[in-house]
Amino acid sequence: MTKPEWLAIRPASTEKYAEIKETISAYNLHTVCVEAHCPNITDCWSTGTATFMVLGELCTRGCRFCAVSKSAKGSSVDPLEPIKLANVVKKWGLSYIVITSVCRDDLEDQGSAHFASCVREIKKLNPDTMVEVLIPDFRGDMECLRRVVDAKPDVVGHNIETVEPMSDRIRDRRAAYRQSLQVLGNVKTIDPKRYTKSALMLGMGETEEQVLEAMADLRKVGVDFIAIGQYLRPSERHAELKEYVRPERFEYFRKKALEMGFKYAASGPFVRSSYKAGEHFISAMVKS
Repeated sequence: MTKPEWLAIRPASTEKYAEIKETISAYNLHTVCVEAHCPNITDCWSTGTATFMVLGELCTRGCRFCAVSKSAKGSSVDPLEPIKLANVVKKWGLSYIVITSVCRDDLEDQGSAHFASCVREIKKLNPDTMVEVLIPDFRGDMECLRRVVDAKPDVVGHNIETVEPMSDRIRDRRAAYRQSLQVLGNVKTIDPKRYTKSALMLGMGETEEQVLEAMADLRKVGVDFIAIGQYLRPSERHAELKEYVRPERFEYFRKKALEMGFKYAASGPFVRSSYKAGEHFISAMVKS
């Protein structure tokens, strides 16, 4: 399938990109930008924005759309990672940061305590920095979720990834569409004031009706922000790409999302769950 012209990535300045890459290497940190082959990497890094991936670079899940390396047992957890992360945020002077992670089914608490520690250390050293977390489903464990929410990140994100009829074929067997919805709803149960966020990929064979149903399901559990982007197949081993969705269709879904009551919707070919997460509108809303 030939990639359309609207998916051409324009090169950005590489000065800030090189600086960020050098700092990440020096602190032995990981970013989802690199591990997931994100198409926005030069754009975001050149403007001093990055999404950090904690708990190592090996994921214990085997989702068919994801480029992150898989293993039954994850990497050893660096106990100093939260402090390193806080120092890097201070070094770059970031006002908004996203922390995500691989799934760690091999850990007793699934990495939830480490996640919470990262949030607290960043807030301690950078009290004015807003923190968004993009969390795994923790297999629906309420206590794991509570640990993270109690650390008071400004936004809690968890992605349903795709529409319900395709979820079992695209995501790992331990993940479930309804479980993901429950996780997002439980965030509001624990802390009704906490903002929540989710994301969908298009181009995997879903129908318009299914996309609208998924968006409606997210609103039913109180999700505030939504991101909708184009699925880009990492390799021939991954789930098949069925369609390049045109920009006007993404704009249609953005407008529908706002009509449904989402406080903010990002929808476009290059949109990813953490892309431009700290845009002015979200930042202003969280601060207020």
